[in-house]
Amino acid sequence: MLLHGIFPPITTPFDADGNVYHAKLAANVARYSRSPVAGIVVQGSTGEAILLSDQERRDVLKCAREAAAPEKVLIAGVGIESAAETLRLAEYAATLGYDVAMVRTPHFYKAQINRPQNMLAFYRFVCDRSPLPVIIYNFPQATAYDIPAEVVIELSAHPNLIGIKESSGAIAKVKQMVDGTRHVRRSAPVTEQLQALTPRLAKSSPTLQSRDLEVGFQVMVGAAQTLASSIEVGAVGAIVAFACAAPAAMHEIYAACQAGDRPLVEQKQQAIAAAATRIVGQLSVPAVKYACDLNGYFGGTVRLPLLPLTPAEKAEVEQLMSTIKG
Repeated sequence: MLLHGIFPPITTPFDADGNVYHAKLAANVARYSRSPVAGIVVQGSTGEAILLSDQERRDVLKCAREAAAPEKVLIAGVGIESAAETLRLAEYAATLGYDVAMVRTPHFYKAQINRPQNMLAFYRFVCDRSPLPVIIYNFPQATAYDIPAEVVIELSAHPNLIGIKESSGAIAKVKQMVDGTRHVRRSAPVTEQLQALTPRLAKSSPTLQSRDLEVGFQVMVGAAQTLASSIEVGAVGAIVAFACAAPAAMHEIYAACQAGDRPLVEQKQQAIAAAATRIVGQLSVPAVKYACDLNGYFGGTVRLPLLPLTPAEKAEVEQLMSTIKG
């Protein structure tokens, strides 16, 4: 599956009673589907997946899938500490029609997880059995575990592992993984306009012309403020929380990179740098949700142990988002 472009890891809306607000979730997904993003990630870290029950995770996956446009690549966050439970959720996502399974690195048993053989065994088990192609999700700021580039490079040979979301923000590591996986030869079906051809789109448009595009092992990043630098060293796209509130602004950076317009890249990247750093990197999910509210998406409240923003923090987010497109 082609993973080039911008993918918002969407938030999970809650109603006044703290339940998943499915109508608002569907409305958000429908609006993202009309934006220039390449696809949508459901049940990532920004979606508070770790704070939901198993049934809630399944219901969110189902609701988002039903609301998404067929041309958008759908990535299901299915990472759970247990390999067996991760696989069960990937299998469920496949029955719904998702395109890719995003599997967060397990991290709880630190002494064992820090041994490369544990991570190699975990991902090989999941990739061997998953009905969906898999991408690794590395988020050391949350897990306190940073999967080594050497382990990713070794895993990249698995035919069902198609990429990684690298959220460490380390440009040198992105380059190391890009360089170390150049030998991997993979292709993905695309339209004549070089956009991803999802099975849902192929089914809804059976006469659509398509071809295969060589994509290799696809390295994506998770830091909006270093998007341009990451693309310079070979990243193909990004799964960035800031795109939940500002998908158009993030797409403009990606498009400027693809056009090779360096002055425009610098202008667009600089325009979101301070907001992305503060809102995503420091204030986290509550601020992302509030920024969504400001730009016409439904963000709403968060679940404990997360707390809503203070009035001062809300005012700061309002100022940071005042000139940024939704």
